[in-house]
Amino acid sequence: MQHATIEKSIPLMAILTLVLVSIGGLVEIVPLFFIKGTIEKVDGMRPYTPLELKGRDIYIREGCYNCHSQMIRPFRDEAERYGHYSLAAESMYDHPFQWGSKRTGPDLARIGGKYSNQWHHAHMMRPQNVVPESVMPAYPWLAKNALDYGDIDKRLRALSKVGVPYTEEQISSAKQDLMAQALAGGDPAGLNKRYGNKVTKDDFDGQPDKISELDALVAYLQMLGTLVDFSGYQAQTR
Repeated sequence: MQHATIEKSIPLMAILTLVLVSIGGLVEIVPLFFIKGTIEKVDGMRPYTPLELKGRDIYIREGCYNCHSQMIRPFRDEAERYGHYSLAAESMYDHPFQWGSKRTGPDLARIGGKYSNQWHHAHMMRPQNVVPESVMPAYPWLAKNALDYGDIDKRLRALSKVGVPYTEEQISSAKQDLMAQALAGGDPAGLNKRYGNKVTKDDFDGQPDKISELDALVAYLQMLGTLVDFSGYQAQTR
């Protein structure tokens, strides 16, 4: 009888709905004011190196996120195909994150180290040469275009304003670190000191006399999913 009364009264239904939504919202929101962080700290995570950051910018510019996601869901079929499910901490320095929902191509959350730099070069020149069934277009201009990194220090400083923990030393050494990572003859000592020993250093595009946009993109792809040691985690798939 009371249920029928509520259903027949639009004002009463609206008021009760508002009350219930408010209670639910408070239950979800209030606890967040009493915890220091919502992201579990994970060993190994670090900000992007200057070269990786430029590669990520190119990845976004070329629309790669339209066909490739970077989030492995906690389901058994996902983990068996792509690897350990994604952790929130892996995207904590992403502005914006690249989770995505559409997969015309495979998920790239664990692509780092899966293929060689030469494979990535061939793949970007003509994807069908390495994956015959691929519908991905070619990106040959990336190897031709010289990488513009004149403002990379400003890029790091801007990100530091929104919470990415770049230090003053990392910001002031941004151009030096970018060249050290991309050039085969670069000095890696400072780069390793500032970003750790897991940084991949190489002539990523096979052109030792220049730093191209392809250098940056491949450097970015080669670090995805490589920072966290998952041997200490137990997949909670279902």
